[in-house]
Order: sequence, then structure tokens, then C-alpha cells
Amino acid sequence: MPLGTQLAPQLPYLRRYARALCGNQAAGDTLVVTLLEAALADPELRASLQGGRIALYRTLGQVWNKVNQGTTATLPEGTAEKAAQLRLSRITPLSRQALLLTTVEDFTVEQAAEILEVSQEEAQQLVASALSDIARDAATDVLIIEDEPLIAMQLEDIVKSQGHRVCATAATRTQAVEAIATNRPGLVLADIQLADGSSGVDAVDDIHAVIDVPVIFITAYPERLLTGDRLEPTWLVTKPFREASVTTAMAQALFFREPEPLKVAEG
Repeated sequence: MPLGTQLAPQLPYLRRYARALCGNQAAGDTLVVTLLEAALADPELRASLQGGRIALYRTLGQVWNKVNQGTTATLPEGTAEKAAQLRLSRITPLSRQALLLTTVEDFTVEQAAEILEVSQEEAQQLVASALSDIARDAATDVLIIEDEPLIAMQLEDIVKSQGHRVCATAATRTQAVEAIATNRPGLVLADIQLADGSSGVDAVDDIHAVIDVPVIFITAYPERLLTGDRLEPTWLVTKPFREASVTTAMAQALFFREPEPLKVAEG
């Protein structure tokens, strides 16, 4: 089977992983393109990708580790990317990859260890280290946009378990817009299809017209939002979700959030 045919079903999920590593869509998609271009130019690398999903993620991680070196110093001061890179300096690349592989991408610890070329014990330690480091971020208010009551309640429990506050819940686009009239959430969890047939994507567009806030989309059909053909969500969780997937996505989204505006002393 041609390599392109083998890779095609994996690309939406590989882009998701790359975006989580990099913190935004553009950088993540560029990372995947870099990997594919390298494979075209290097027969040995191309042959290694025939090893399946584990080989593909291992190679992407190796490319990211190379690209990631020394990026902090080249970013403009005061930008979200610079702030994120400074926070990222607290977490080693291996810890970050281990966390994402075992939560967002649903690899087992054994598979993550194989991808990272470490022992299972070390992989477990890397995950624990990453969770400890990113938990340092301050608690925030969270807006939940979800039309299924049981799922909304489950998300509320997850949000509160991480030390955050639920400022409002909404089941429709209209309710979501009304919610931000009296609240300024630091994070939004949004379903795609809402109770009255409205779109969670449209609701988020309305919210972004008022405030700039990180959003995690939660959907049973992630491939519909990961085509690479348009501006897409950086943070995406697949239904049915595991608690660890949501908590990791929340930590990642807050980790790469916009920096607070600089306050100028009066006088």
C-alpha cells in the first residue's frame, strides 16, 4: 500500500497532536508539513513511517524536538507565543509529549514509552511531571456550551476538580452570547451541535467578537474540523471523552492563553 494511502487516515489526528505540541494551528500544521517533506526527501525516513501509527508519532516528535530548540529567544516580547514559550520552558519536551500521547491521543503508557524511546516507568514519571508543572496555572472561570444535561454536569465536575469555576452553562448559541454579557470566562468548553440546531462554532465566533478567550471544542466528529482547509480549532476533544483528555486540553489551552495586558502605573 502506498505511504500516502496509509498516512491519510492518520493526518487529522497527527495535526491535532502537532497543534497541541506547538500551541496553535499554523505552527502545528507547519510541523506536519515539515515531516512529510522530510519523508519525501529521505527514503530511509519514508521507509520508517511504514511502521504504522507509533512510528509516525515517534518521527513527528523527533522533528518537533529539533524545531523546538532555541525558539524562545527569537519570538517578539509581549506576544502570546513568547509567553507560552516561557511557560513551556518549565516543562521538558519529553514530559509534554508523554502527557499528550497518553491523554489526547489515547496511547497506552507502553505505547508512549515506545514512541518516546524510554522505559514504561520513565514514561509514567514524565506524565506525572507534566501534570504537576502545568497545574501551576491560576484557576479561571469557565463557560460550558453543551446541550446534553448529563454531559454538561460531567464537564462541570471536571472543571471544578481542576480548581476552576463554572461561570455559566449554555445549551444554545443565544444562551452562550447572553452568558458573556455578564461573565468574562478565561476558558470556553463548546459542543458543536446545540439544542436548537444552532452551531457551537457560530456561538464561539460571536463570543470572539466580544472577548479573546481560548476555546476547547468537544465533538463526536473531530475529522470534520481537522481538514486543514480552513481556520480550525487548536484544542479539540473527541466524544465520548475521558476525564484525562478534557483536563489535559484545559491545561494546554490555558498554558498557551494570551498574556495579561501590561498594567502601567499611574502618575
